[in-house]
Amino acid sequence: MQLDKLVSCEFKRVVAVETEAEEMTLFFRDRAGNCSCSTRPFVPFLFLDKPELLSGLSSEPEIIRLSGDAPLGFRAEFSTAASYLEAVKSLKEQKAASGISYRLISNLPQQAMMAQRLRLFRDMHFNELRRMQFDIETLTSEGFEFPNASRREDKIIIISMSDNTGWEKIISLDDMDERELLEEFVRIVAERDPDVLEGHNIFRFDLPYLETRARLHRVKLNLGRGNRLFSKRNSRFNAAERTINYTRYDLYGRHFADTYHLCIFYDIVHRNLENYGLKYVARHFGVAPANRTYVEGAAISSEWFHHRERLLEYALDDVRETRAVSAILSPSYFYQTQLVPMKYQDCIVRGNATRIDALLVSEYLNAGQSLPYSEPAKSYAGGLTRAFTTGVYKNVWHCDIRSLYPSILVAENCCPARDVLQAFPRLLKGLRLFRLEAKAAEKKASGQAEKDLYNALQTTFKILVNSFYGYLGFAQGTFNDYALAEKTAARGREILTLMLDFLKESGAKVLEMDTDGIYFVPPATVKSPEAMEAKLQHILPPGIEVELDSTYPAMFCYKSKNYALLESSGEVAITGAALKSRGLEPFQRECMEQLLTMLLKEEYDRIEGMFAAFRHAIESRDIPLGKLAKTETLIDSPQNYQTKLASGQGRRSAAYELALASSRDYQRGDQITYYITGNSKKASVVDNSRLYADAPEQRDENTLYYLNKLNDLYDKFKEFIPETRQPDLF
Repeated sequence: MQLDKLVSCEFKRVVAVETEAEEMTLFFRDRAGNCSCSTRPFVPFLFLDKPELLSGLSSEPEIIRLSGDAPLGFRAEFSTAASYLEAVKSLKEQKAASGISYRLISNLPQQAMMAQRLRLFRDMHFNELRRMQFDIETLTSEGFEFPNASRREDKIIIISMSDNTGWEKIISLDDMDERELLEEFVRIVAERDPDVLEGHNIFRFDLPYLETRARLHRVKLNLGRGNRLFSKRNSRFNAAERTINYTRYDLYGRHFADTYHLCIFYDIVHRNLENYGLKYVARHFGVAPANRTYVEGAAISSEWFHHRERLLEYALDDVRETRAVSAILSPSYFYQTQLVPMKYQDCIVRGNATRIDALLVSEYLNAGQSLPYSEPAKSYAGGLTRAFTTGVYKNVWHCDIRSLYPSILVAENCCPARDVLQAFPRLLKGLRLFRLEAKAAEKKASGQAEKDLYNALQTTFKILVNSFYGYLGFAQGTFNDYALAEKTAARGREILTLMLDFLKESGAKVLEMDTDGIYFVPPATVKSPEAMEAKLQHILPPGIEVELDSTYPAMFCYKSKNYALLESSGEVAITGAALKSRGLEPFQRECMEQLLTMLLKEEYDRIEGMFAAFRHAIESRDIPLGKLAKTETLIDSPQNYQTKLASGQGRRSAAYELALASSRDYQRGDQITYYITGNSKKASVVDNSRLYADAPEQRDENTLYYLNKLNDLYDKFKEFIPETRQPDLF
């Protein structure tokens, strides 16, 4: 498969691009693993609607008239970076005063990639990218719960490292002082010369800690290529309903990748991670070594002084797990970077619609075509979702429209109204074709490495293909088109209704319809999924393909978008916030999971014992306290919460009150875990909450409160338990 057929690229095996003054520097990694660099001229540019907006600058730019009649019809090119920055400053001042219009790509390396038809990692496989993992362990001064880099005694004691060649190394205060430890880390990074530095939660902990300790010892953290220091800035990204604030670090000639962030993005789609801690995630993905050494965070200082070898083993296991988790979650972003004109680090944290916009704008830039304004945001009706029944049903089939919205866009030759070059449909069709080719190649692949490669490719293309419909409703999209988005969603509803009516007329029992698929119990007259798929395909319009992709021994229907499926393997897959919300305490999720499994497998005689066991564990305080604790994410800063509360806005919240009362520096996006104390089943949560981290040795949770939660949970599902089997527990 040749990506150049879709998006041309004049450079191969480039692993990083940097811009400086009037030059851009390209870093290459050859097939032998060696890295080299070369420089080329770089001309910063921006788009605007009137050339006269740039009059009066100290250095006059070159103005290029673009083709077409879109409003941003001029491109200004600047001979120096200084003159470009002067122009940007002038335009911002004018816009504030009069609302003038211009468009700039603020990331200069992205400008260079777009203008030079350059993409990173072309002609490379993921395993050729040199990825180096690192992790630090620190002391915590006596009397404190968490390390603080500003306390002189809270030293970095261990730095563990590895890379994807299998190389591993640990350096520690066993052999040197902290200043020498930091200098040795910088030396090793330069020697190993990675393209990417990886770690778990490095933006929130490891990098700020390294920075503070290096400043204390006057050590330069020259971790970039060319002995360059890092740069940093406050940043944020959106992850579904959450906004994650973090301090972003950048390295000259290299990239950072935080596996904590990769886990967040993975969980947006799969919704099956209980938390994003490295140890849990490694176990979830099955990459935790069988003999993995575990040390609680609070015990690290003690282990350093009393069981040092054990702590060193623990530190090495941390980077091994980081490497393994990254190998699972990173390839999709690596291959997207081969298509999208962005740095690898940006491709990870920027949204799908932003990536598509970069692809489209790049096409217009290279064609010398003028750019339109974005449409203002508006709401529109979305997909069709509906639950038709509740309870447990046997022999359930699922039919699915393959990539429903992209298929409609392609089948009906749709194009955003202002995309005069028709770049949107060309890229969409090309990506769909590439995905089909990758899927076919995966099936034919002989070795596991080849299968993994094509699986990563087809997953990458699937992500981008399915994002094209969402791009139409993206407020910042240069070619967004709300009318087309609404038309496409309406057509999707028509197609699903067509399938729904056919299934009902054929005698099927329809259970659940969700955006692009339907769960149903087949009619007795249809003996095979293949036969039903053929019947459904016959009624669908050209270009729309149905796939009867799964059959299940049983399904539990609760309400729209909330159901549980019994797999043929015996595993149970649960969907929907009502059945597995993170807003519930872990013991409730565990209880529901067990109950749903028993209902699906008709193990009714086990339900009474299961509820009794939970009741006894809560009463006797044998249940782990962590299973009673609730975790909430701070969607605002504690300080903003306090300000709003003082002005009469909002309601009191246990999570925010605990954050404010704590000596820890909690920020927006942080998670707070707490449990309820007191002795009343209706205790006020705000007034009776305690941080899980502050739990005393003598257990003090409110057992009546949690028993009442268990009772409520039983009442929620008792209608689905056959009457003769219902336990009289409460």
